Amino acid sequence: MTYEIKEKNQFTYVEEGEGEPLILLHGLFGALSNFSDLIEHFRHRYKVIIPLLPLFELDIFHTTVGGLAKYVHKFIEAQEYEGIHLLGNSLGGHVALVHILKHPEKIASLTLTGSSGLFENGMGDSYPKRGDYEYIRKKTELTFYDPAMATKELVDEVFEITNNRMKVIKIISLAKSAIRNNLGEELTQIQQPTLLIWGNNDIITPPFVAHEFNKLIKNSELHFVDHCGHAPMMEVPTAFNEILEKFLQKFTNKASTH
Repeated sequence: MTYEIKEKNQFTYVEEGEGEPLILLHGLFGALSNFSDLIEHFRHRYKVIIPLLPLFELDIFHTTVGGLAKYVHKFIEAQEYEGIHLLGNSLGGHVALVHILKHPEKIASLTLTGSSGLFENGMGDSYPKRGDYEYIRKKTELTFYDPAMATKELVDEVFEITNNRMKVIKIISLAKSAIRNNLGEELTQIQQPTLLIWGNNDIITPPFVAHEFNKLIKNSELHFVDHCGHAPMMEVPTAFNEILEKFLQKFTNKASTH
């Protein structure tokens, strides 16, 4: 599916459907294609929103998890969304956590999948010399349980990013910021109902990370999905959407009966 990319108040985003806002925050190599199954499933009951995070547009000083969280806050304020269901994958989960810790007031629920914030094995510091397509293909495959999920199109996207010197500098800046910005005990402050959906075969944020989030976020529930790596919404979309829908219904129905 192709979606209309909207531009308003200097923000670039996708907005599909009507209903309570469901905001999706993508990761470091996240493209819209990562969320297409989710958009199609939820657009009939929710307003599904994907802000395109300015991973490469911010100056290097603000190319951090905190800088992206500020951007998300400004976006939410400008769009005047309320009662938000916030979902983040990988780095996007980390950004969602920093946002909710600073601005919990408009967030009705939180969903994290393969989120950084406690621990992650990143693409990290072992960047090869630019132009090593084979290396990038293998690294991209590691995101998934099934290496066939790393399609040529996806690998080409990652390769294009890693072949651009300035983008590589910003990716490394974000990855280092994610490792430095360890949220640890702060997570006990989160009050919102939180859903954790994790791939049992995630080697980037392994299952023990999900257990730690579950322990630290008081009002959280944890679901593991088998044969699934770091991006459950891409690799096992049916199972992912089912778990998410059951969780959201508990709060959406309450909200819509007021």
